[in-house]
Amino acid sequence: MTASQRREQLLQVSRVLFAEKGFEGTSVEEIAARAEVSKPVVYEHFGGKEGIYAVIVDREIQGLTSALTGALSSGGHPKVLLERTALALLTYIETSEDGFRILVRDSPVAQATGTFSSLIGDVATQVEHLLADQFKRRGLDPRVSPIYAQMLVGMVALTGQYWLDVRSPKKADVAAHLVNLAWNGLSGMEKKPALTSKPRPED
Repeated sequence: MTASQRREQLLQVSRVLFAEKGFEGTSVEEIAARAEVSKPVVYEHFGGKEGIYAVIVDREIQGLTSALTGALSSGGHPKVLLERTALALLTYIETSEDGFRILVRDSPVAQATGTFSSLIGDVATQVEHLLADQFKRRGLDPRVSPIYAQMLVGMVALTGQYWLDVRSPKKADVAAHLVNLAWNGLSGMEKKPALTSKPRPED
């Protein structure tokens, strides 16, 4: 096995372990044992499990970002963009189950970027201008579009986490239901929403 082949093997083995057990629950010993190599081989290629984890997360982030960005930048009616984005995330979950499980798990404390939450924040930022444009057209305040972008992307992401385990209904149906709630909710928004009941003083 060449050095590059060994490196790829270690990445694949580690990816499965991180998906099964998380970062904290996986040890270099386990990685080495499953790859049938000695621990020094793992350290030689990556310097430890932190190095392997960083490469795996970076790959997954790139793959998912590419899929979501492609859906958002493809042009068309905002509802169609929403459909494409929901389908892009669900397709990633479907085809990269281990990778998604790694992204949604708690990352190491030292990992400041490259987490699922930071990725979702990046996607929400891309969605903001689409929502702001729609808000203006509907006579709504575009200054609140950032928080609605977070709500929208968060809804899709959390539904994706749920669907990862249940896998029902079918992907296209899940996307359709997501868009149904999001789009019809957006289309019926009030200009100045307020709580029905008055909040208590402590709220």
